[in-house]
Amino acid sequence: MKKIPFLFSLLTLYIFANTNVVVSIIPQKVFVQKIGGEKVSVTVMVGQGASPHNYQPKPSQMKAITKADVYFSIGVEFENVWLPKFSNQNKNMLLIDSSKGIKKHQEHHNCKHEHQEHHEHHEKREEFDPHVWVDPLNVKIIAKNIYETLVSLDANNTNFYKQNYEAYIKELDSIDKEIKQILEATPKGTKFMVFHPSWGYFAERYNLIQLPVEVEGKEPKMKALVSIIKKAKEAKVSAIFTQPEFSDKASKNIANNLDIAVIKASPLAENWAENLLMLANAIAQKK
Repeated sequence: MKKIPFLFSLLTLYIFANTNVVVSIIPQKVFVQKIGGEKVSVTVMVGQGASPHNYQPKPSQMKAITKADVYFSIGVEFENVWLPKFSNQNKNMLLIDSSKGIKKHQEHHNCKHEHQEHHEHHEKREEFDPHVWVDPLNVKIIAKNIYETLVSLDANNTNFYKQNYEAYIKELDSIDKEIKQILEATPKGTKFMVFHPSWGYFAERYNLIQLPVEVEGKEPKMKALVSIIKKAKEAKVSAIFTQPEFSDKASKNIANNLDIAVIKASPLAENWAENLLMLANAIAQKK
């Protein structure tokens, strides 16, 4: 008779087992939790302050891969090298591109010709701008991919996921609406300056133009800096956005020259929605 409680506890463990999810970046964790709630356990690969360009997973994260039911990729650079390794590590893990269905931009490099010898290799590796999640309407597509995947893995909780998904879609629509209201009086084609060109999808959605400071991923040299300052003056740029993941020496130099603010905002932060609103307010020059 002693076997019954044991069987029962096994059963309850099975019923209440969470879906183990691994994601590449912090904003994806937000998206997964919005839909999966307490029914998902999420591990993030690229933590705070780390860069997805050259990230190397820790042993503890590789362990999380072995227990994962699904990995949601999003197209950031380190995935090129690591996704095949993750798949080898756990052959039962689903690999889902959470950005599937989003039209991606070609990445613009200021001096591609310098890398002629690596041209084809370089093109393949960095062909598209991965920062799709800085547009709240793109996040609606990401949310749908996550919702459909969670339902396929855990059909018993379909209604739970559906309610969460529908509520989140409304939330994303209201973020989009709020950004449009903030930028209502901002002329189309208004330029804003960024160190690293991570806000292209945001710029496109709201008819803005981002001016990148970096040249081929590096701080600009003096000559380039002078030309950037000139461009920024002509464009009447009101702020420069830098990321904590990158040095802001050049941005500070430009900001001092133009007497404008340097604003730290990372597209990789957990409060990504607040960052978008902050970006919009700064571009619209609203406090």
